[in-house]
Amino acid sequence: MTRSAVSVRDVGVAYGEAVILQGVSFEVPPGEIFGILGGSGSGKTSLLRCLIGLRKPSAGEILLDGESIVSAEGEARRALLGSFGMAFQGGALLGNKTVLENVRLPLDELTPLPRAERDARALGKLALVAMEHAADRLPSELSGGMVKRAALARALALDPKLLFLDEPSAGLDPITAADLDALIRRLSSDLGVTVVIVTHELASVFSIVDRAVVLQAEAKGVVAEGDPRVLRENAAHAWVRQFLNRGASRPVSKEGVP
Repeated sequence: MTRSAVSVRDVGVAYGEAVILQGVSFEVPPGEIFGILGGSGSGKTSLLRCLIGLRKPSAGEILLDGESIVSAEGEARRALLGSFGMAFQGGALLGNKTVLENVRLPLDELTPLPRAERDARALGKLALVAMEHAADRLPSELSGGMVKRAALARALALDPKLLFLDEPSAGLDPITAADLDALIRRLSSDLGVTVVIVTHELASVFSIVDRAVVLQAEAKGVVAEGDPRVLRENAAHAWVRQFLNRGASRPVSKEGVP
């Protein structure tokens, strides 16, 4: 049986006495583009922080390719953290470094490769996202879409088989967002990368996500799982259908006032 790329088992997240998530479980098979969806305050960001090792869950277990991100320590933890890529919502590029230097950072920090080889590999990743022409620019000289692509190149710097993306198309115009979606789909297919996307951008969800879980704040956990295109019409939970169809919470008058 093929081992899951990500295995989340009965995970809970709490801040003091405030329980954000409880009993969250799902599996992400290799090669899938998997979405974590939900409304504001549903715990998407908290769950992502647990998945990438920035926070320990208050309960449960998280395995990345069979290895625990919760209990790993020392060199084992360092190796596990280097086994996946992460692109943050705002890009998180360092403003005083060029695009090439930003993409090269994981190679600088985690490999003993000579400088020329690190530069070559970083340029190769920029070429994958059609950004090699901007290698010498600073982040302040980039458009929003270019920042997202540079962040994606950096996430791929160490050739991970698992990629986490936080709101990758947020803040982009529809055409740029669609181009980024197509790029993510192509990279996943061409490189054999498993992708976990945290997003509320429904156009992107229906365009590229194979399967998703939907979190709800009131339920403090998962209220639906499956193909989002199927859930949009057939989810057993009415709120899930409303969420995926962008249904208003109350009827709206002709003047646009609830």
